Amino acid sequence: MSQSHNYRYTVQTHVGLKRKVNEDAVLALPDHNIWLVADGMGGHQAGDFASQAVADAVAMIPLGLDPAARMHALRDAICGAHRLIRAEAEARGSGVIGATVVALMMANGHFVGLWAGDSRIYRLRNGLIEMLTTDHSSVAEYVLAGRMTWDEAEQHPQSNAITRAVGVGDELELDKIRGQAQSGDRFLICSDGLTKYATFAMLQNILGTTPIETVVERLVQVALAGGGADNISAIVVDVL
Repeated sequence: MSQSHNYRYTVQTHVGLKRKVNEDAVLALPDHNIWLVADGMGGHQAGDFASQAVADAVAMIPLGLDPAARMHALRDAICGAHRLIRAEAEARGSGVIGATVVALMMANGHFVGLWAGDSRIYRLRNGLIEMLTTDHSSVAEYVLAGRMTWDEAEQHPQSNAITRAVGVGDELELDKIRGQAQSGDRFLICSDGLTKYATFAMLQNILGTTPIETVVERLVQVALAGGGADNISAIVVDVL
């Protein structure tokens, strides 16, 4: 558990029970109030390269930027990683390499989320959970059309088919959400290695009842108990 100016946060990533390599990358930049999860794809020594490239690029954002400049720097860093990963994939000649990204930035009582892929941001406010991001995936269209819930979508055979990722395609299109952050808000940033195993109800219960010191450990344990077939990453940020 760590603390920055108005936030407390905790971070954990776990290789899971089935994979040999952790292709997730997590990043906490308390001096920028930026937190990030990237989930690599493309197989051994490719997915981990891609997710780390995203985290490394964002970690280079200079200090002292005002919030608008910081948000632009965050976007630019992710787009720079996109070009780097594409060049690496071309150099290796080994097919697609990419990574999801989800980043949360806080400034002046507001939050901004940027993402591509199916890693997510949730917010717990007044005991109720809300998913702030929308997966870029084949099954997301079913959810948005009202044909299934996000919980049902996680169990769909096509749930891993993402339609957007850093390093994939010519131009990277990042989605953005922004809003006010209130004292008492709790944000969860995570990879799909957690959400495959944790329903909205489970997440709401754990986030609503577990102190910051142990909350990510509890989340990781839920995914491991469910089977832990994927890498698992979670960051929880509390607004003080």
